[in-house]
Amino acid sequence: MRIKMKTLFLIRHAKSSWDDSTLDDHERPLNQRGKANAPIMAKRLQKLGIKPDMLFSSTAQRAASTAEVFAEHLDFTQPKISYDPDLYLASAGMLQDFIGKIENSLNFVLIFGHNPGLTLLVHQVWGLPIDNIPTCGVVSLTFGSSTWEEASSQLPSGATFDFPKNSSPPISFSEKN
Repeated sequence: MRIKMKTLFLIRHAKSSWDDSTLDDHERPLNQRGKANAPIMAKRLQKLGIKPDMLFSSTAQRAASTAEVFAEHLDFTQPKISYDPDLYLASAGMLQDFIGKIENSLNFVLIFGHNPGLTLLVHQVWGLPIDNIPTCGVVSLTFGSSTWEEASSQLPSGATFDFPKNSSPPISFSEKN
C-alpha cells in the first residue's frame, strides 16, 4: 500500500496596517505592501502547480485577507476556506495540536497565521534554521506520514522557505540539515 504523504504550507499573513489606532488588533487590514506582496507570493505557489485540499486561516482580518488572495490565485473556492479563531495568535504548541487534528483525507493543506507561533513551530518543533518568518513568508513542509497526528510530531522529510524580498529560488532544507 502506498502511503499518502502530507504537505503543509505555513503562511504568515501579509503586512498589515497600523494607520487606525482605534481598530482592535484582530480587525487590522492589509496595508499597501501587504496588498502587493500577497499576490506575488500566491503567484509563486501557482507557478509550482500547488493544488491545496484545504485552506485554514486565522479569523484576523489580515490573515483572512491573505488567505483569500491565495485562494483566488490557486483557483481554490473560498467556501472551502476554514476560518478558525484558534489560529489567531496561536502558540507553537497550539498550532502543533491544530495540525495533529487535521482530517487525514486532506493531504495538501495551507495554514494562514501569525508570529511568533509560526516561527517557533518551524524552528523549535521541526528544527528548521528559520529565526523569523517575515510577513507573507511561506514555509512548506513535506512529511512521510499518512496521518496529520504523526506529521505534527515528526521531522519533515523536506522543507522550503520563501518570502517576498527573496529574489532567489526558495531556500530548501532536507532531513539531513
